[in-house]
Amino acid sequence: QRITKIFVQKPEMKVHNSVISFILLGSGKLFDTSSSFSPVVNSGSSQFRESHTSIYSQNPSESVFLDSESAKACIEKADGTPLYAYSVSKLNQNADACLSFPNAFGLTVRYAMKACPNGAILKLFNKKGIHIDASSGFEVRRAISVGIPPENISLSTQELPTDFASLVDLGVKINACSISQLESLGKQFSGNGLKVGVRVNPGVGSGGFSSSTTGFSKTNVGGPSSSFGIWHTLVEDGTVGNIVEKYGLEVERIHTHIGSGSDPDIWQQVATRSLSFCKIFPSVTSLNLGGGYKVGRNPGEPTTDLQEIGKPVAEAFKSFAAENGRELKLEIEPGTYLVAMAGALVSTIQDKVHTTGDSGHTFLKLDAGMTDVLRPSLYGAIHPITILPGSGKSEDVGADTESVVVVGHCCESGDLMTPQAGEPEALGERELRRAEIGDIAIMDGSGAYCAGMSTKNYNSFPEAPEVLLDDEGDIHLIRARQPMEQIWQNELIPDSLK
Repeated sequence: QRITKIFVQKPEMKVHNSVISFILLGSGKLFDTSSSFSPVVNSGSSQFRESHTSIYSQNPSESVFLDSESAKACIEKADGTPLYAYSVSKLNQNADACLSFPNAFGLTVRYAMKACPNGAILKLFNKKGIHIDASSGFEVRRAISVGIPPENISLSTQELPTDFASLVDLGVKINACSISQLESLGKQFSGNGLKVGVRVNPGVGSGGFSSSTTGFSKTNVGGPSSSFGIWHTLVEDGTVGNIVEKYGLEVERIHTHIGSGSDPDIWQQVATRSLSFCKIFPSVTSLNLGGGYKVGRNPGEPTTDLQEIGKPVAEAFKSFAAENGRELKLEIEPGTYLVAMAGALVSTIQDKVHTTGDSGHTFLKLDAGMTDVLRPSLYGAIHPITILPGSGKSEDVGADTESVVVVGHCCESGDLMTPQAGEPEALGERELRRAEIGDIAIMDGSGAYCAGMSTKNYNSFPEAPEVLLDDEGDIHLIRARQPMEQIWQNELIPDSLK
C-alpha cells in the first residue's frame, strides 16, 4: 500500500485518503496515513490494536463467529435467509471492554441504541450495568417498553419530542442540543431548578468514508459542517448561561461527540477541550464524551485500544479536579464498538451472472442488500464477506477462488455490497471462494447500523429476522421475519378508487 507522509503545520487541517479522514489539532506532528492509520510519533506505544486479523485470511473457512454448521443452524431457526445473527459471547466481551474504560472518579457507559435497537440486545447490556443513549423520543419509549429504567436513559436528539415533559417526569435525562431546545426546556420547567445537559459542538469533528471532500463527512457530528449540538462560542460567550439563569435551570452534564471513526489522538484532545466547557458551569457533575471508537472490520484496519486512549483522559479529569475542586464523572456512548463485530448478515447467493469485455465482471447476487446493510451504498463502507457451502458442512468448503462483485437484490443500481472504499458508486471486486447458487454469504461487521438503519420494505422486501447465538451454542429468534401483509397494513384506499 502507498504510504503518504504528512507534516501538519497548521491546526485543524483536514487530511483525507481513500478510507479515513481526520482532523489534526495542534502542529508539528508527523504521521503515516494509509488504509490503516497509525501515528508515527510515539511509535514505542501504538494507540491501536489489530483485531480479528487471524480469521480474515483471504478465504477464511468461517466468519468472526459463524462456521458452516452454525450458519446453517441460524438459517433453520430463522426459517430462511436473509437474517441477522448476533453473538452473546462477542457482545459480553465488548461490553466488558467498555466497562473497563479508564476513569478518575466514576464511569457510566451508555449504549448508543441506534446502532442496534433490538430489545434483546438492550436487555443484555442492561444486565451488564450499561445505560442507554437514545437519539429520539421514540427510542426512549422503545427502551422503556422492554424494561430499561427511565432514569438510566439519556436523550440527545435532533428533534425534541413533543412529549419531552412527560419523559423528564419519568426520570429521563435530556441534553439540550440546540438553543431552541434549551429554551423549550426552560419555558416548560421555569423556576423548577431542572437539571439539564448541554450538548456542545466543540468546533471539530472526525468521521470516516469521506474521500471526496475536505469539509464534510457523512459521519461527522462535530465542526462547522455539522448541525449537532450548540456551537461552542454560544457556550463561551454566555448565551447558554443567560438562558440557564433566565429559567432557573441547572447544567448538570456537558456532552460532546465528534463522530464515528474517531482517531484516538483527536479524541483525547477533544476530551481536554470539553473539560473547558465544564469549567464554565460550576454545577456540572459529569462529562459525556460520546462514542465513535474505530472498529476494524477488515484486514489491516485498526480497532481503538480503549485502555490506551482512556488513560490520558483520566489524567485530564484528575488535573481538572486539582485545579477546580470538582471530581467529574465520565460518561461514554459506544455503539459500533459494542455491536459491530458481534453481528453478521447471513444471506444466500440466489444468482450468478457474467458480463464480458474489458469492463466485464462476475456478479454474485444475494437475497439481501441495501434493504439489510445500507452502509456500503451510503458510505462506500467495506464489510468482510465469507462464502460458505449451502450444505452447511465444513468439509464442503472449497479452495478455488474467483474475483467477483457482490450486489444486492434490489432493483437499484446503487445496491452494491462491494464498493470501492469510500466510493459507494464505484464497483469493487473481491477475491472470494468460488460460489455456486445456493451457497451462503456471511457479511461480518453487520451488528451496528445495519438492522437498525435498513431500508426495509424497498421493493416490498420484508424486514429480516434476527437471531441470538448464546454461549452454549443455542440459537434464539429475537425478531421474527416481517409478515408480508404488515408491509401495507397501514395503507388506506379512498372510496373513489375502490
